[in-house]
Amino acid sequence: MQLNEEPCPVPESVLGQLYRASPQGLPALIDSVSPNVRAMLAVYCYRRAHLASIGLAIAASCEEDDLTMHGGNLGADMFTKSRNPQAVTESGRGQRPKISLSSGALMQVIAQDLI
Repeated sequence: MQLNEEPCPVPESVLGQLYRASPQGLPALIDSVSPNVRAMLAVYCYRRAHLASIGLAIAASCEEDDLTMHGGNLGADMFTKSRNPQAVTESGRGQRPKISLSSGALMQVIAQDLI
């Protein structure tokens, strides 16, 4: 058991079904959860990188007050992002930063040491 790990608001079997659900089947699963638990689940998923998109999909079916009550400012931000898909791409979420390799003097010294 991990310390400080927030408990999942739904059974692991339901979380697994959400993770494996197709985009067409996700709304039916989301509707089977009460609005209060749905908001908690949206925040729970969004806080995990591999579940963030599911968190936003769940947030799209939540009331702003519920998301804010369970997620504070994060919940309010999720409400906005779930209703404005451009906000997600503009904020850079989901985009990986570019990685560049050094080609400066240090890299040349390392290359000479390898020869």
